[in-house]
Amino acid sequence: MFFERPEAGRRALLLRVHFSDFHAQGDDSHAYAEAPAQAEALELARSAEIDVVEVVTAKRRTPHPRWFVGSGKLEEISRAMAANRCDLLLVNHDLSAGQQRDLETHLRARVLTRTELILTIFAARARTYEGQLQVELAQLKHAQTRLVRGWTHLDRQKGGIGLRGAGETQIEMDQRMLGARVKRVQKKLADVRRRRAQSRRRRRRESVRTVALVGYTNAGKSTLFNALTRATVLAEDKLFATLDPTHRRVTVPGAGDVVLIDTVGFINHLPHDLVEAFKATLEEVSAADLLLHVVDASCENPSDRIDQVNDVLSEIGALEVATVVVYNKVDVAGAHVGLSHANVAYVSARDCDGLEELIELIAQRLGVGANPATVTLPVEDGKTRAWLYRIGAVVDEQLGEDGTIALQVRADKRLMERLQNIPRVSCR
Repeated sequence: MFFERPEAGRRALLLRVHFSDFHAQGDDSHAYAEAPAQAEALELARSAEIDVVEVVTAKRRTPHPRWFVGSGKLEEISRAMAANRCDLLLVNHDLSAGQQRDLETHLRARVLTRTELILTIFAARARTYEGQLQVELAQLKHAQTRLVRGWTHLDRQKGGIGLRGAGETQIEMDQRMLGARVKRVQKKLADVRRRRAQSRRRRRRESVRTVALVGYTNAGKSTLFNALTRATVLAEDKLFATLDPTHRRVTVPGAGDVVLIDTVGFINHLPHDLVEAFKATLEEVSAADLLLHVVDASCENPSDRIDQVNDVLSEIGALEVATVVVYNKVDVAGAHVGLSHANVAYVSARDCDGLEELIELIAQRLGVGANPATVTLPVEDGKTRAWLYRIGAVVDEQLGEDGTIALQVRADKRLMERLQNIPRVSCR
């Protein structure tokens, strides 16, 4: 479909272009090019199992309208690809459909943009029906922007009995076909969103709170998720290792069982089509009671990545959700493990260090008071006593002279109200 494209291989040359005056002109469409993004681009390629054998950089004031780079740089790229036997050019930017077609025609090799590379990784990672639908929608939305006139043998289809309309061009036909597929996928995803909404309503009826893990891709969210829940979610040293959200229950002392959600990682300038397609999943983030913003403490600029994640959270309406910032991989960064204050914790998920302090911070943010309350139970109410011990709310226990059981309990407002509604239970 669209235009004939060369076969894609696994041996690639990476192109990065620095645009020097975009901020001065008020155009931020290529602002990402000014960030120190080469390492991230190489990591994206590695995650897609692409071997980058050489990196070519260029400086321009504005993109060339036809090839994105100048003719001299284009010839340099052509020679480098031939010398390294590359059959793929990775461009760490987004191109117009015409620029991409002209580059492929000149180089006689497949050209892959940054957005397409991320989509390729997402397509490889999607395992569930929902994840595959979301990736398909993002691919279709991107494909709609790629329609260019690539046929010399077709101009306009003739009208008449048994033929298509009164003269429909090939591009118009492709637009119509893509539009129909987008609508079908959107309808299926709407069903997924309804089911997710029903699950959230059920959790609210059962007074079960949710805590969502968010953060830059490869920050260690899945490793932390496994450490907190003793689950076995895939955790790899690759970008977007986790694509499909995973739910597990974990007990927070004084707050009871909460649902912990592992979510897809974010990245600098996450393609808008992906954000739109993954809204069914990202709604879990905006509806959470608490976010754990996991940050790779060992990366070069953690504050930059925090800002980039906050940009996505703002886009999905989750920036106002209560948040704890969790600096992970402190065993690599050399920071102090286990320290926590206000809304910040320092952990090593790999070594399971600092998790107790993190759990305590989660309890505090969920409303568990620092000062325990006294809960008095009749001696025969072993069920309530066992339940309080199971959720880790009991700090101390004493047996009264009248046979009652006095428990020192740390609990949030919701659990205290539940205790107060139990017959013959006294709370003070």
